[in-house]
Amino acid sequence: MLGWRILISVILIPVLIGIFVLDHRAGESAPYLFALSLLLVWRAAYEFADLLKTRSFSPSFMLIGGCSTLIVAATWLPHLDLSTIGVTLPGTLSTSDFALVVFGLSILAAFLRGAIRYREPGTTMETLGADILGIAYLGVLISVTVQLRWVAGVQAGYLVLASLVIGAKCGDIGGYTLGRLFGKKKLVPTLSPGKTQMGGIGAILGSSLAVTAWLHFAPAYFFDGGVSCNFIWSLVYGAIIGVVGLVGDLAESLIKRDVGKKDSAVLMPGFGGLLDLLDSVLYAGPVAVLLWRVLPLATWPMS
Repeated sequence: MLGWRILISVILIPVLIGIFVLDHRAGESAPYLFALSLLLVWRAAYEFADLLKTRSFSPSFMLIGGCSTLIVAATWLPHLDLSTIGVTLPGTLSTSDFALVVFGLSILAAFLRGAIRYREPGTTMETLGADILGIAYLGVLISVTVQLRWVAGVQAGYLVLASLVIGAKCGDIGGYTLGRLFGKKKLVPTLSPGKTQMGGIGAILGSSLAVTAWLHFAPAYFFDGGVSCNFIWSLVYGAIIGVVGLVGDLAESLIKRDVGKKDSAVLMPGFGGLLDLLDSVLYAGPVAVLLWRVLPLATWPMS
């Protein structure tokens, strides 16, 4: 199993880096990130709908995937030059406004599906709740998370996105390592028996140290004469991402435990499903966007 993990990582990581380099060069429109986001949406929607098909739940893969696609696409609209096709977007609407409107319309679509499919009491509200949860968990969280591509300036997009991914995943590694070596007291035994209090500390330490190192060395690679981010604020940011990423892992465990399944799917040997890979990143994404807006992390021109 370890061999599979290493092999898949050796293949997957260079491919992702290549996509990100191309997207960085493509500028504000970020077409490669958009394509990757849609790929993630549809695969995750399939896993989510299949995961919740139990008891009286019957979520729609097409509804979740389609509505989530529209929400993510709405996030891109303000960053596209539509003047070439004669379209002008209202200047009063922001990125979040577009996505919020589409999310509202998606809720209406979910209710419409429920009304059309209604036959007898006992199943409709469960399925409706699963559909709306899927759209929110995938469409809204991915839509908010990808805003890191622009939140601190176009040129810093992948510096900022990487800070989230590095923080969340190094938090996972730190939590796993310290938990296996020193973990005794369980963190949430009924929800995730494998997680320990020491593992929680490891998640915070792993994320804090990795993010601080990234924000110290990486700016020089994105900007001429790039200045490192403030050390204290980098530590604070990394620690918060570590905590929230840990909660994100528990949030997905909540879904899986309640439906009686171990993994969201079998996408790659040793990794589980895509939802298992994305849980901490998606959960921490909105918090990362907020932190980049309120903390003095950026030391570069925002335009």
